[in-house]
Amino acid sequence: MAGPLRQLSEHGVSIWLDHLSRERLTGGGLEAALRDREVVGVTTNPSIFHQAIAGGGSAYDTDLHDLALRGVTAEEAVRALTTADVRSAADLLRPVYQRTDGHDGRISLEVDPRFAHDTDATLAEARHLWWTVDRPNLLIKIPATPAGLPAISAAIAEGISVNVTLIFSIDRYRAVADAYLTGLERALADGRDLSTLESVASFFVSRMDTEVDRRLEEVGTPQALDLLGRAGLANARLAYQAHEEVVRSQRWQALQAAGANVQRMLWTSTSTKNPAYPDTLYVSGLVVPGTINTLPPQTLDAVADHGEIQPDTVRGTYEQSAGVLSALAELGIDYDEVVALLEEQGVGAFEKAWSSLLDSVEASLTRLRGTRGTR
Repeated sequence: MAGPLRQLSEHGVSIWLDHLSRERLTGGGLEAALRDREVVGVTTNPSIFHQAIAGGGSAYDTDLHDLALRGVTAEEAVRALTTADVRSAADLLRPVYQRTDGHDGRISLEVDPRFAHDTDATLAEARHLWWTVDRPNLLIKIPATPAGLPAISAAIAEGISVNVTLIFSIDRYRAVADAYLTGLERALADGRDLSTLESVASFFVSRMDTEVDRRLEEVGTPQALDLLGRAGLANARLAYQAHEEVVRSQRWQALQAAGANVQRMLWTSTSTKNPAYPDTLYVSGLVVPGTINTLPPQTLDAVADHGEIQPDTVRGTYEQSAGVLSALAELGIDYDEVVALLEEQGVGAFEKAWSSLLDSVEASLTRLRGTRGTR
């Protein structure tokens, strides 16, 4: 009898690992996940790299020592370390990439989060990372901020595959889909082969419940408390409904006929923040063919151990999901205010993690420069 991870794959959900470190690469952890855990892709973000590089392990010591001797800046060192890890992961994922015609076997690398509100800097960073990693199965992560949207279109138009991140609202997802289609149309006009371009739309799930639940508890009525833990799934499911509308549009069908690949929905922020909720909530509740669920290691382990996977837990829920958002509005919880706050917090969290990583690497470089000639 197939285990939960195999069942998830058989129901059309691609499992990507939301984690990467030098130890996982060199110690065989990623290879084991690809072999034994149905993992077919990897995502990273500034928080993941901060944990990996500044976490106190020794895996990066040799590289840091060499970088220190070369006198590089902290920013140069961080990019050297992160692009090296992503390149190695891309090579490990290459067989999956080839087996799935490029749809899976992907690894994501994020632009500097400090550029989230600067279109030109984001695009320049995307070009640089694409050139530096130089692997066809790379996805450049660009935030779905207002400034990020035109950068997404421009990157796609130039032949850069993109993972659009920090999507919290249904309307912003629609804007992301529009940016992708615009980029494809520009690429087609320039004579590019659309079949080589891939994109995913990373929709954040659990953070919606964290913020909405806080507001529901402040209201405190039975009606409010009955809605606890329901906003995240409802929001994601309605975003998938919007995705279905996009792929039914004549605009998309014309691009598909020209060889374009659909921009798949990717569920992220899928670890359960509230211990009162099932730790597989955002996996079992978002099973729908043609999507991706990117899981941190602890959630991957939880699904493997006790996940209960049913086919298609998304389509057929739209009326109920819309009812959840309507009930929240009736209680005075402003959806637009919530998602705007979540975007601000998400950008801020990644900026903080990136700055902390730079500070940690700078401290290591300074210390190691003092050991010049001791090796």
